[in-house]
Formats: sequence, C-alpha cells, structure tokens
Amino acid sequence: MTTRRFHQVDVFAAEATQGNPLAVVHDADGLDDTQMAAFARWTNLSETTFLLPPTEPGADYRVRIFTPGGELPFAGHPTLGSAWAWRAAGGTPREAGFVVQQCGIGLVRLRQAGGRLAFAAPPLLRSGPADAPTLAQAVHALGVAPEDVVGHQWVVNGPEWLAIRLRTRAQVLALKPDMAAMGRLKLGVVAVDDDGETAAEVRAFVPGIGVAEDPVTGSLNAGLALWLIGSGVLPGRYVAAQGTALGRAGRVHVESDGDTVWIGGEVTPCIEGRVTL
Repeated sequence: MTTRRFHQVDVFAAEATQGNPLAVVHDADGLDDTQMAAFARWTNLSETTFLLPPTEPGADYRVRIFTPGGELPFAGHPTLGSAWAWRAAGGTPREAGFVVQQCGIGLVRLRQAGGRLAFAAPPLLRSGPADAPTLAQAVHALGVAPEDVVGHQWVVNGPEWLAIRLRTRAQVLALKPDMAAMGRLKLGVVAVDDDGETAAEVRAFVPGIGVAEDPVTGSLNAGLALWLIGSGVLPGRYVAAQGTALGRAGRVHVESDGDTVWIGGEVTPCIEGRVTL
C-alpha cells in the first residue's frame, strides 16, 4: 500500500456541490486495473481518475478514467478536473496556456480562457440517426411520445452517446426514465430552449455503467455541440445547463473557434489530502 496525493473537485460549477464531483489520484504508478476499479466503486462518483506519466510524445500527463461500472476511453468532466488537479499538484505544461492530456482516445488539448479550463471537443467516431428499433427503445425508456422527439443522433466520441432532442426544457426536466428498459444505452437528452441565461437544458442517463444520471457531462455536451452547431440549431457560442433535475447548477460553456469547438467550465476544489492504496 502506498500513500498518494489526492484531490476531489467539483467540475462545471463555480460553487462547490453544484456541479459534478471528481476524485483524482496522483502518481498512480503501480496501481493495477483491479485496484483502480475497486477505488472507483468505493468513491461511487460518476468518475474517478488516475494520473500517470505520459507515454505519447507531446502529452503532459496520462489519465485513466473509471466509473463505478468500468473504464472509459474519454470523458469530459474528468478531463477538466484532472487537468486542474495536475496543475494544482505542480504540473508544468510543455506549452504555455495549454495542457495536453493522453487518454484512451489519444491526445486531448485543453486551454485556459476566461477564468476556466476548456477542452477541444474530440471528433465524432460515429454520427447519424439511430435505427428504428434503437430509437424505439430509447423513446420507451424515456417515457416520451414519439412525436415529442424533434431530432436524434449518435454523438459517439469515446462514450457511445445517443442524443435525443425534445421540444422543451420542461419536457427534459420532467423525465423519469425506466432505467431497466434503457439497458446498455447511454442516452443524452437535450432541449434547445433559451431562458436568457442558458440556451439548452441537458440530462444524461448511463445506468449500464453504474451511473443512473450523470450530473454534468462534458463528453455528451461536446457531442451535442458538434451536432447542434453543425446543423445550425445552436449558435457558435452558448451556455448549456445540466444537473437542474438533481438540484445542481452545472454550466457548460461552449465556443466554436475555427475548426475547434471548446467545452469549458469552472473547477472548484473541495478536498485535498492523501489516500492510501
């Protein structure tokens, strides 16, 4: 057993307890898959990350990302939170103003802008509409009428998100999904509904990996941004709300800059210390 530096941070919220918490274990060399998975189950957070030396040229650090149900190749709030924790622990980026993370999908670039970190949305590995049986399963699991779905799209950027667009914010917030009927589907639900502060309301359901509802989801919002900005539904800069139904106040800041869509949010430290693993 070794004592390692530890952070727990709140991501996509300027105030602690209002975003999505993340546990970060530093200097994770020597931990095997079983130990990492066991600690992630123990924290019981949406994600727990483990920071390691990079193995690819150009990367500042390498991260492994675990949910209570297994490992992910990429996730958004762990990317922001891990980059913040790496820098807080004394990490120095190779390039001023940017951090390069190595993870299961390769290299992800982050920048510091406007007082918050933002990551470059990875390209979609799969897009296009769902087939009829998959859409029917999603509609049934969400408990909505087919006519309430105004759009749907695979937005796979590591996690295999199926995005469902509903008509109104109220419909999104009223959802009480049947998690058993959802099975292994990872469903992201969005309504483009401007309330003056935010342009969209988002929810994310992933019961198949041990997370019934994720409070605030960077990977999903990255996929949604590529879909909805690309199709002209949303402008090149907007803020999305997520976590409202869970009593959170997550805010995801989206900005399209040339060929890159940046997904940003505040990171608020909550716990710092050491963990014995």
